[in-house]
Amino acid sequence: MRRRAFIALLGGAAGLPLAARAQQAGGMRRIGVLMPFTQDDPEDRARVAALQGGLKQLGWVDGQNLRAEYRWYGGDADRARVLAKELADLQPELILAGATPAALALRQETRTIPIVFVGGADPVGLGLAEGLARPGGNATGLSVFEFSVGTKLLEALNQMAPRVARVAVFYNPETAVFGPYLESIGIAAATFRLQLIPAPVRGAGEIEAAIAALGREPGGGLLCLPDIFLNVHRELIVALAARNELPAVYAFRFFPVGGGLMSYGVDVADLYRRAASYIDRILKGGKPAEMPVQSPDKYELVINLKTAQALGLAVPQTLLYRADEVIE
Repeated sequence: MRRRAFIALLGGAAGLPLAARAQQAGGMRRIGVLMPFTQDDPEDRARVAALQGGLKQLGWVDGQNLRAEYRWYGGDADRARVLAKELADLQPELILAGATPAALALRQETRTIPIVFVGGADPVGLGLAEGLARPGGNATGLSVFEFSVGTKLLEALNQMAPRVARVAVFYNPETAVFGPYLESIGIAAATFRLQLIPAPVRGAGEIEAAIAALGREPGGGLLCLPDIFLNVHRELIVALAARNELPAVYAFRFFPVGGGLMSYGVDVADLYRRAASYIDRILKGGKPAEMPVQSPDKYELVINLKTAQALGLAVPQTLLYRADEVIE
């Protein structure tokens, strides 16, 4: 009887989820996390909270059965490469990569440690995956935008500010995937008869100079591509756009929340919450090569009415009806 009871006990333990078994045995699993902003940035705090919440729902609690090593690269591609090496040297069981620069930096450092990217743009084109349905390597995750979103941004700007004739498209060549976006936006610009001005910026000084130049003549507008560098400098961009009376459209909600005119994009915090499922599967023995890359399935339009009024813009009813959030 004792022997049968002992075997039954073993069988019960083996039937538990891996996370529970690790916790029961006092084991601690180890992962790395390379975040795109800074440790005190409220946007990254929200993303970390979403990630931890998703992991907790799956039975993984940091400090109990999971140890997460966090690093922040602040939108700097060079810094991302340094921290990617640092995390890879720790030999964690997997590393989560926040945004494209982190994913590319980690991919250069390791082809064996599993990588889960969140917000990676064009994973196939950048060599992060052989295909979306079957990545084939050590990286998988959630992409953040379809390239057609550039067209949607320009269309929204044209509707909001029909007097805009020249649109500067901001991006940092070192941190953004810009070619396919510019191609898509260029086709739309021709349709709307808008002059498109590609505006690569690599520092705060270049941002200030470019916005000042755009604001010297009437008819200027600004479009910010999905770019972690621009996100880190969001307060500066929003303030300068307001000072120079430039209608501007962005790819992330935190821009209009911070005083920007309008955004059209995905809920990034939700992507981090969903990334927990990849981490859970890999810690339980799953292979990134066999886990499909997920594309965004929901976009949200956010409009700041106060900013529109300050710019003298009458928000079209068509945009108001489509808006998921209107900030007053």
